[in-house]
Amino acid sequence: MAARSLWAVRWRVQRLLSSSAASDGRGCLHPFSTATQRTAGEDCSSEDPPDELGPSLAERALKLKAIKLEKEVQDLTVRYQRAVADGENIRRRTQRCVEDAKIFGIQSFCKDLVEVADILEKTTECISEETELGDQKLTLEKIFRGLSLLEAKLKSVFAKHGLEKMTPIGDKYDPHKHELICHVPAGVGVQPGTVALVRQDGYKLHGRTIRLAQVEVAVESQRRL
Repeated sequence: MAARSLWAVRWRVQRLLSSSAASDGRGCLHPFSTATQRTAGEDCSSEDPPDELGPSLAERALKLKAIKLEKEVQDLTVRYQRAVADGENIRRRTQRCVEDAKIFGIQSFCKDLVEVADILEKTTECISEETELGDQKLTLEKIFRGLSLLEAKLKSVFAKHGLEKMTPIGDKYDPHKHELICHVPAGVGVQPGTVALVRQDGYKLHGRTIRLAQVEVAVESQRRL
């Protein structure tokens, strides 16, 4: 019983001490407490002069930056206008070159054809001058020589400009190169499905067909029962 009484007394004493310490802590402020620092800061701020240099420097920096950006915008605008003008000039020159190419693209071909026209004209002049009956043989010889020269010149002009005559006899029928006129029975040595006869010659320009050849195609003849 005595031990229990002693323990109760100690507990009451500790409780009183703790309550008194708590009341002392609420009554006084610690020198480094938050409230003390706040009060000191307010006192210091009330005594310091206002900072007037900060806003002025910031405004000057913004103005300088705005001026710099405005100059850059002006420079880019001038460059853009020059680029647009250059592009328009290039487009006009290109269009003029294309139009000239369309007009004068066959200039070389026409120049070569003029020589063919000269040969034909000279041949017709010879025929008109020698119309007597006794000179018929000589006239025919001159006509033959003129036509032979004309044919050779035409072939030379065609070869120079990449114009080639197709000779499809014996070739397999191709609808991209040949125009079928009719079918004929396959003769000796002629394979069915091949070109047996050419009605009109076809031509290629640099490998591209510009006129189909009119042909007759051989087919296997049907046997009568």
